[in-house]
Amino acid sequence: MPDHPYHVYVIQGRGQRDYADCQAALSSVPARMTALSFIGDEDELIARTRDADGLVISSAPVTRNVLSALEGLKVVARTGVGYDVIDVRAATELGVIVVNIPDIWVREVANHALALLLACNRKIVTLVRQLHAGVWGGGVPGAFTGSLHGETVGIVGLGSIGSAFARRVAAFETKVIACDPYVDDRHFAALGVERVSLEVLAERSDYVSVHTLLNAKTRHLIGEAFFRRMKPTAILINTSRGPVVDERALTRALRDKQLAGAALDVWEQEPVAADNPLLTMDNVIATPHAAYFSSSAVAQVPRRCGEEVARVLTGRRPLNVVNPEVYAPGAVRRAR
Repeated sequence: MPDHPYHVYVIQGRGQRDYADCQAALSSVPARMTALSFIGDEDELIARTRDADGLVISSAPVTRNVLSALEGLKVVARTGVGYDVIDVRAATELGVIVVNIPDIWVREVANHALALLLACNRKIVTLVRQLHAGVWGGGVPGAFTGSLHGETVGIVGLGSIGSAFARRVAAFETKVIACDPYVDDRHFAALGVERVSLEVLAERSDYVSVHTLLNAKTRHLIGEAFFRRMKPTAILINTSRGPVVDERALTRALRDKQLAGAALDVWEQEPVAADNPLLTMDNVIATPHAAYFSSSAVAQVPRRCGEEVARVLTGRRPLNVVNPEVYAPGAVRRAR
């Protein structure tokens, strides 16, 4: 235990949240918490958190330079599932423990993806616009509408959220197929999901829902080659990470009618640029990285992050370690 309290910094996302429960979770360590507004510049982040023992971050980039400069940093906690804003390799090399909170948002994101699928299938946005414009009718002129039951839904990434989505969409009597090289056949079988390649998934799916993490291998995984294989009546849904989908290729594919539409909650650039051409397309449903949100889920975040940081600072292993290599025999670990 140090001769002074540990110092934990919370770097807020682009909105503000009350982190009093995080401080409460740290009180027994002892550790004091300082909450800062969003910081997107690594030099500013270093300057303002120089004495950090722990960081809790939403979207602030924790780069190799940040991890190296904050010499007392022992743990970085990411407030959600994805951790692509953290240089995990550098953290592992430097002995910094990275944790995430992977379970809070599972149902919310799966529900949002399903809501986007249903909105596309039932042409909800188009019908609302028509009715507001004074148009009354039982159908959607010029728009293909599938029956959903009996159609094929392809899932890219069958982790916790992809699996939750698979269970939900299967209830609509759909055929569910998926691609995930890191999930074993038993899990596919337990869900009743057929394993296929990415290429076959693109060709067979009436709806494609993306649920993979963002890393070097998945960046622009869904791009021009994928869109060329899709049915012209198919819909793409992305609630994972924006850069998994090549937006320029998607824009061209939609204009060329290689697929019928898209529903996007995440974007290559966030906040999404006002002049992004996808926002002008009638066959695109756009939401502002809100799939994770529910009042009950958001309320749990500060406490859960504080508890994980407290575990590290008191010499215990956190529940959700992103880089377990730091616990290997002989590994360097700043938390020791």
